[in-house]
Amino acid sequence: MADLKYKRIILKLSGEALAGDQGFGIHPPVIKTIAEEIKDVFDLGIQIGIVVGGGNMWRGEAGAQMGMERAQADYIGMLATIMNALALQDNLESIGVPTRVQTSIEMRQIAEPYIRRKAIRHLEKDRVVIFAGGTGNPYFSTDTAAALRAAEINADAILMAKNGVDGIYSADPRKDPEAKKFDELSQMDIINQGLDVMDTTASSLSMDNDIPLVVFNLNEPGNIRKVVQGEKIGTTVRGK
Repeated sequence: MADLKYKRIILKLSGEALAGDQGFGIHPPVIKTIAEEIKDVFDLGIQIGIVVGGGNMWRGEAGAQMGMERAQADYIGMLATIMNALALQDNLESIGVPTRVQTSIEMRQIAEPYIRRKAIRHLEKDRVVIFAGGTGNPYFSTDTAAALRAAEINADAILMAKNGVDGIYSADPRKDPEAKKFDELSQMDIINQGLDVMDTTASSLSMDNDIPLVVFNLNEPGNIRKVVQGEKIGTTVRGK
């Protein structure tokens, strides 16, 4: 593992990444491809924690806009992340990657409750740990959950896999052809410029704990491997 830049990572997967082009739900060929990309990195000896979103099924903010009480809507979103985590676990284990799902909301029949020391032990025993349920609290995004879990397990970096976008831009490159791509930023740059990368809570938490972030395109085969091997792809965000 001497040639690897990062040896313990948090991989942040959006729920939308699991839906593929269909935009909703879980698209089996897409999640199978993602599992194979994760296995490719796992086989290098990387310790991998994964935080998965739930936007392919439900968004708490959208529920609140429709008149639902925000906390209740967010809890539904947490359940969506758990469904995604179980689907990802099944795909990983079908290709020989030992995996554990830990949930911030206890569901003992289907997954372990989140216990920090147990999660670290799983990583040390070469098991991928999928952290589901966000932080377990309403009003906090899964980006914040990724920053929190990265701090708790002493991850070397957060790898934020984007669906079709190859880094951080000054504007949405799919809408603005003049959008400028950044190769490197600081978390303070993201906060000050209001860039749409992570929410402010997640950025602040990453900055306070000096956790770097790499934003890259998940749809390019081999990109996760390239990031952990230190290749310059996407956008690197310095922890401080």
